[in-house]
Amino acid sequence: MTNIAISQTREWVSSVIVKYNFCPFARKEVENNCIHYIVSPAASVDDAVMDMLEQCVELDREPERETTLIMFDNGFSDFEDFLDLVDLANALLVAQGFEGKYQIANFHPDYVFADSDETDAANYTNRAPFPTLHLIREASMSEALDSYNEPESIPEHNINLARRKGIDFWQQLLEGCKKPSA
Repeated sequence: MTNIAISQTREWVSSVIVKYNFCPFARKEVENNCIHYIVSPAASVDDAVMDMLEQCVELDREPERETTLIMFDNGFSDFEDFLDLVDLANALLVAQGFEGKYQIANFHPDYVFADSDETDAANYTNRAPFPTLHLIREASMSEALDSYNEPESIPEHNINLARRKGIDFWQQLLEGCKKPSA
């Protein structure tokens, strides 16, 4: 399942995140092969945050690695359970001295924004084939945002695009990432 999760997530990054420019900085990292993909077998929050902290240490050791996507293929299929993981992961990032160095973005197959209905196509801006924690170097993100004209417009652009294309479009695209040929 590990290779499948990595393959499907790579396909999602390419065919959703990069192709539809949800993250205007992702293309460069894909082209430079600076994204590390890892599948965590963790099914408990404690094990998952330990894996996340281990990946922070790995980012410290490997400066050429720009970002890490940690996919969970054995746990956290329930979105609420995943949010508990995200909360603890963020707290431990601070407690372990990684605040200001790394930040966490998160994605889930059933992602729903707090102020959104589950049928809102905008939720697909944060939907992925697997529950995923994305570790991002803050210095690199700051540099990228400084060089981007109106970075505050990114979320609004993504939401508008997602709603314009509609929920069926994004659902098909996400399902397409899960096909064996992907």
